[in-house]
Amino acid sequence: MDQEVPTVTRGEFDPLASQLAARDPDVRLMLEVGKDTPGAFEALVQRYQDRLVGILYHLVGNLQEAEDLSQDVFLRIYKARKGYRPRARFSTWLFAIAHNLALNHLRGKGRKPTVPISGGRGTDSQAMAPIVQQLASREGSASSQMRKVELTDVIRQALEVLGEDQKMAVLLSKFEEMSYAEIAEVMGRSPAAVKSLLARARNQLREQLEPYLASGQRNLGGTSA
Repeated sequence: MDQEVPTVTRGEFDPLASQLAARDPDVRLMLEVGKDTPGAFEALVQRYQDRLVGILYHLVGNLQEAEDLSQDVFLRIYKARKGYRPRARFSTWLFAIAHNLALNHLRGKGRKPTVPISGGRGTDSQAMAPIVQQLASREGSASSQMRKVELTDVIRQALEVLGEDQKMAVLLSKFEEMSYAEIAEVMGRSPAAVKSLLARARNQLREQLEPYLASGQRNLGGTSA
C-alpha cells in the first residue's frame, strides 16, 4: 500500500505539523521542497540517498534494484511535495514509502531477496558499513582490513536468516536509530509487535554472529522465524 500524504485545508491551523517542523530539520527542508525552493530537493536527496540505498539493498538483495527503488522513493516524494503536511518525522515517512515499495517489488519478482556472498562491487561493502563498523569496533586494534572484509560477508549471511519484517526492523533500529513507535509507523504494526520482532531477530543474529566474533568460526545457516 502506498503511503498517502495527509493534507489540511488551506488556512487551517495545523499544530502537529508546526511542532514537527520545529523539531525536525528534514521536515523543514521538505516544506521548502514544497515551496520549490532552489536546492532544497537536492539537499534532501543528498542527506538520504546512501542511507536509503543501504537499507533497500539489504531488503531486495541487489544493488542495482536498490538504487532504482531509491529513485522511485524520491520521485514519489517530489510528486507529493505540494500536498505535504508532516504527521511524523520525515525519515519515518520516507522509510515507510521505501518499505512498501521494497515489499511490492519482492512480491512482483516472486522471490525472496538473495544477496551475493562474495564482495563484488565496492558499493556492496559500503552498504554494510554501519553494522560492520559497530561489530569491528568490539575487536579492538587487532582488527585488520581482511578481517573487516570477512566480517562483511558474515554479517550479510547472518541477516539473510531473518524474515523480511525482522530484517526491516533491525535495519531501522541499527541504521536509523528509530524507536519502537517510529518503526511501527514505518511498518504498519504496533510498537509491541515491533519489540517482539526485534527481540526474535536479535536472538537469531546473536546465534549466528557470536561464534564468529569469539573464535572466527562461522555458524551460518538456520531458518528465519
